[in-house]
Amino acid sequence: MIIVPDTSVVIDGRITSMIKSGEYKGVTIVIPEPVIAELEAQANQGREIGFSGLTELQELQKMAQEGQVEVKFAGERPNLEQVKLASGGEIDALIRNVAIQYQAKFITSDIVQAETAKAKGLDVQYLKPQIGDFTPLGIDQFFDTDTISVYLKERVPPMVRRGTMKEARLVRVRDAPMTEYELRTLAQEIVERAKRDPDGFIEVEKRGITVVQIGSLRISIARRPFSDGMEITAVRPVGKVTLEDYRKASLIKKRILGIKRGVLIAGPPGSGKTTLAQSVATFLSDHEYIVKTMEAPRDLQVPDHITQYAALEGSMEGTADVLLLVRPDYVIFDELRKSDHFRIFADMRLAGVGMIGVVHALEISDAIQRFLTRVDFGILPQVLNTIIFVNEGEITRVYDLELVIKSPAGMDDEQHRKPVITVKDHETGQTVVEAFKYDHETIVMPIPKGEEEMQIAPVQKEVERFSWKLAEKEIQREIGRFTDGYVDVRMISDNKAVVYIDDKDVPAAIGKGGKNISAIVNKLGIGIDIRPRSELEQAPQEEVISLEGGIRIRMDRKQLAIIAPDYKGKIVDVFAGKEYLFTATVNDDGEIQLSRNSTIAQEMIRRSSGGETIRLRPV
Repeated sequence: MIIVPDTSVVIDGRITSMIKSGEYKGVTIVIPEPVIAELEAQANQGREIGFSGLTELQELQKMAQEGQVEVKFAGERPNLEQVKLASGGEIDALIRNVAIQYQAKFITSDIVQAETAKAKGLDVQYLKPQIGDFTPLGIDQFFDTDTISVYLKERVPPMVRRGTMKEARLVRVRDAPMTEYELRTLAQEIVERAKRDPDGFIEVEKRGITVVQIGSLRISIARRPFSDGMEITAVRPVGKVTLEDYRKASLIKKRILGIKRGVLIAGPPGSGKTTLAQSVATFLSDHEYIVKTMEAPRDLQVPDHITQYAALEGSMEGTADVLLLVRPDYVIFDELRKSDHFRIFADMRLAGVGMIGVVHALEISDAIQRFLTRVDFGILPQVLNTIIFVNEGEITRVYDLELVIKSPAGMDDEQHRKPVITVKDHETGQTVVEAFKYDHETIVMPIPKGEEEMQIAPVQKEVERFSWKLAEKEIQREIGRFTDGYVDVRMISDNKAVVYIDDKDVPAAIGKGGKNISAIVNKLGIGIDIRPRSELEQAPQEEVISLEGGIRIRMDRKQLAIIAPDYKGKIVDVFAGKEYLFTATVNDDGEIQLSRNSTIAQEMIRRSSGGETIRLRPV
């Protein structure tokens, strides 16, 4: 009896199983050369299914040497044109031709290949996907009831993480290191199971990396050149958690069942964000909402009636288009990483779909920053109403977002009123983060506890100056990462600084397209003006003229400033002697600033030099 298997069956691994069971003992197995070519190409691309298929062929050769079967190779390797047409069935046709040539039984687990072969008159055996009880996987030996994850790498002893999300420890399973042969055997078994098991699928298959989901177990298989050695990592959920198990469950229910349906679950990696998202999805589904998920890879453990969508043809945008046609009540987006993910989340929320996103963030300000670099400032509060911060499996804080017109913290004068996104702790009502536009830049600024109530007053000047010194040191440290010379920082207000550095360091500090300086501004929440040191060194010394009533005039190469701290924030008329010159507002720093080349400034210099008294009178 002659049989011809196609690529799907060789990768599947069931030919050797059928020989061992006696079903095909003593047969002649003809392996088409196009099958070898496909497996070789997949292995060269670092795909685990390619190595799995080659291992199966090696096992068949061992059986042939033992006299259990006869193995032959036939057909021709596909040329470049046939490879290009592989998606249209050109390679499959070459494989079928070998079965026709030998008048052999054709074995496949590809339903399209099977139906086509039957249409060509071939004797076909279609191996359906295996359904039923499976023997335990080899990697299962490393799991016990307390194991969260398993880490296996060649030349390294196997390690597991045991415990709970709050208290986990890394434990060495044995002293002997893992060998590449052990890992290859485990990897082949995992890939074969993923192809057969109805609850298993291959999520990612790229050069050097394969990500597999089998039930609740997510397994990543890495190999060279992607990694420096073969490695298998397996992770499983710690336990099934319902929304009722969380301390702030009642508040979360009120939000997601009400009108505030733009929710972000944030927290550091491994903090329990996905577990909470699963609980929310199940709760919504139980309350008669249509719930779908968007995942890449799909690893949420949700009931069968919640459909899980992956990226459509590699694009989440395509998935979003489908979901808008399906019209779900809620979509769980796990995880937001790429720029288009944030834009898709915003677009679907503005379309009226309830959205619950999951994002990695160490602080609440980090979560806001990740959105504001991808989503327009003004629409963020329409996209997000609630941020749930999770750490160590617990909901630690719930935040509310709101767009208001006010002066940002530290800018208490009316002239700085502008749209500000406030992030408030729901329980305390305290503002913890403010985001606003400043000098065409988006600033995300954490607000220390109690700073909302702080008012700038003369008795607080020492505290203010101390904070300026701290800010100067932070700016020096950040700018210093891109410079070789000394960094001279001069704070001119709570939210603005001028930095002088060596001329040659200016391009590096600013970065391509302002990338470096923008990142520093967003991190520190302080506007920074980078200037070459030559400008400072060439500038003449400031000239200060003291006048009556504590008023001074400060002049440098570019500016003239009337310094009148007693009139801070007031509108005043300026006189030279008894003659009115102009009206101006004294700023927060107690100054009226004029361009030195302006007509008014030149007139003041002339009058002051002529002995006339410069005085101010509140309007």
